[in-house]
Amino acid sequence: METRSLVPHSSSAFRLPIANVRRVFHPHEVERKLAKLSGRDHEALRATYERMLERGPERFQVKPGGIPDMASLYEQLPNFTEALDDVRRHVALSQDSGDGLEVTPMLLLGQPGIGKTHFARKLAELLGTGMNLVPMSSMTAGWLLSGASSQWKGAKPGKVFEALVDGQYANPVIVVDEVDKASADAQYDPLGAMYSLLEHDTACTFTDEFAEVAIDASQVIWILTANDERSIPEPILNRMNVFEIEPPSPEAARRIARNLYAGIRGEHGWGARFDPEPGEDVLDLLAAMPPREMRRALMTGFGNARLDGRGRLAADDLPRPAGGKSRLGFVH
Repeated sequence: METRSLVPHSSSAFRLPIANVRRVFHPHEVERKLAKLSGRDHEALRATYERMLERGPERFQVKPGGIPDMASLYEQLPNFTEALDDVRRHVALSQDSGDGLEVTPMLLLGQPGIGKTHFARKLAELLGTGMNLVPMSSMTAGWLLSGASSQWKGAKPGKVFEALVDGQYANPVIVVDEVDKASADAQYDPLGAMYSLLEHDTACTFTDEFAEVAIDASQVIWILTANDERSIPEPILNRMNVFEIEPPSPEAARRIARNLYAGIRGEHGWGARFDPEPGEDVLDLLAAMPPREMRRALMTGFGNARLDGRGRLAADDLPRPAGGKSRLGFVH
């Protein structure tokens, strides 16, 4: 696909260098498909082709300007050190050249609530591209990724098509969440599209089953998450770097909790009413929770303290650790 350069809008989170603009489809293919549609048949397909032509084929292909300072990410995500190291290596390779950023697809293995999706969101922010979440646990057919044939009633394009055609970026982060829970059936393998999407050479001409137009998905940054790798086909595992994410150590969990406290406090106007640092007893309780639950617990705690007219969180403001119930119905 063709690329050219321009200077994109600056971001407050990081600086972007001159970025490429990459074509993610060929307009003449879309025009040819559109011309073949007759009468009022396939109205949804016709609208899709018209939207493609209206938006045009060019999307930003972005990468950080220089190797970014990732110290805060290592601090926020201490149990993702190996995955962050891998990202730094790929970013370093893309510097001082016109090459786009290529990141080997990664699989994050770990228990629920450990922060895998949070990692993906932070990675998208770091790289300056969008993030799209594909939850496989609720999926019963492969069309969620690759689209359903326009011959079917209610058919529509898949998530990959939507991310590239309706989005702004040629290299979005796409998170396939809980890939081990995809329910395959005899008629259609929900993971079937991943075989070609995770290979650079075949992803260049990925064809959505609804639009039936080749899309360049070769620059997509893939992050798959799973609790158990045993149900993931070996050919898919072989296409990825696999990282086993362990629960944070007690000290690392305290750092995560402290960072979350500061982050929530800084994100809200009401945060100025609370102490800059949480107490040790509050940190002890938070550190016993999975990272996903820490944020909910803190919001409950802030609310309880505010109801009591205090600017300092107390241990009693938080939901009780696993096995107990909070006064606001917080359940583990």
